Amino acid sequence: MADKKVLHLTTVGRRTGLPREIEIWFVVQGDRLYLFAETGEAAAWVKNIRCNPEVAVRIGERPISATARVLDREIDRELWDQVAAVAARKYGWGDGLPAEITPIKPRTADPGVTINPSDGHARTT
Repeated sequence: MADKKVLHLTTVGRRTGLPREIEIWFVVQGDRLYLFAETGEAAAWVKNIRCNPEVAVRIGERPISATARVLDREIDRELWDQVAAVAARKYGWGDGLPAEITPIKPRTADPGVTINPSDGHARTT
């Protein structure tokens, strides 16, 4: 995934409530993705994330449900510098306001719970 150049980010429009998709460069650091808003707080997708952090990401054909947050320059200083350096190596550019995308891991079924297919009710075992 880290070798891909772009991803598609879908946010929820802060005024309309409609899905808004952009194509954007990204980097991977640990188990998270990082995007950079060249125009900082003026970017519509940044404003949308600030209003609703639930996002969807698509890399190639792989959809990912996620949450997003905009990094804070003071609180996230070390992380900000790290991901900017990764972006500079990958793209030759690491400026802008970074946002962190954390994939939501699918819940695994509780091994002590079964679903009865005839009525759809959960039963503990």
